[in-house]
Amino acid sequence: MKGVYILIIRLKKDRVIKVGNLGRIFFKEGIYFYVGRSLRGMEARIRRHLSKRKKLFWHIDYFLNSRDAKIIGIIKIKTQDKSLECQISRYFSKYFHPISYFGSSDCHCVSHFFFAG
Repeated sequence: MKGVYILIIRLKKDRVIKVGNLGRIFFKEGIYFYVGRSLRGMEARIRRHLSKRKKLFWHIDYFLNSRDAKIIGIIKIKTQDKSLECQISRYFSKYFHPISYFGSSDCHCVSHFFFAG
């Protein structure tokens, strides 16, 4: 199934996490949203995100590798529309705090990762 997904993630306590080429970032305890897409296999991509044993590749991999980060919900949207990921990210940036450049290295969005509080 192709589509866009939103990971709802809880960070149990404040953490400084090294996020690939973004460097060390301070994250507050709370709820985060990650907007992603998979044009091949969304279910496989989500299983990868849920796994703690993986090569760290995407920005979200580094965050999820923290022992204090846990995916608590997943929203899946079946679509062929490649632009939906960015549309959702732009909408979220109006209401939540974007973590600059996180998950958006292949587009012009401010971020695909948001702190909700």
